[in-house]
Amino acid sequence: MSVTRLLVLGAVRIFQPTHGYFVRRELASWQVEEWAHLNPGSVYNALRGLTREGLLIEEPDPDAGGKPRTLYRLTIDGEKEVQRLVREALWELHPWEQDWISAGVSFWFILTRDEVVAALTARISLLEARITGIGFAARDTGPTAAGTPDHVVEMFHFQNALLEAEKLWVGQVLERIRNGAYGFAGEDPARMLPAQNPMLPGRPAFP
Repeated sequence: MSVTRLLVLGAVRIFQPTHGYFVRRELASWQVEEWAHLNPGSVYNALRGLTREGLLIEEPDPDAGGKPRTLYRLTIDGEKEVQRLVREALWELHPWEQDWISAGVSFWFILTRDEVVAALTARISLLEARITGIGFAARDTGPTAAGTPDHVVEMFHFQNALLEAEKLWVGQVLERIRNGAYGFAGEDPARMLPAQNPMLPGRPAFP
């Protein structure tokens, strides 16, 4: 649920005030059904649940022509929660839940460049520690579990390959960010979210 919370709160934050169907459509374009298992029904359920928690507020759409359309906007608590979740996604390692880092990357622009660099630098150390631990586990698979099929060790090799791949990517994106790629909090808003917000014609997606 936490990744769903991050995706929905983050999408509302980008386009607020926004309709639920637009949040659903935008997240679908990110292929969240594949990597976060977030289907359209889950998006609407999350919007309602986050509203009940006081993280979102509902507003009537003044341009709906009398139709009962609802707009969503983050509350102060919602802003704090999305920042907390982005930090959890970047600073903490969820090695077998790749949806965490994917969601964190999607909204890391709400943090400063310095914090993102620090988080990714720390992430490399976490990955290296996990890779080392898996090496010891693979080494001890046979001797510590008599009768275990010898091919079970390939499970550890597979895990190691995934972690090594993530470590490689983190190093590459870290270099890009240090060299000025992307936009982050406190920088030019047009670099943070350069596209136009279709909910607000003629205005940037982030004020």
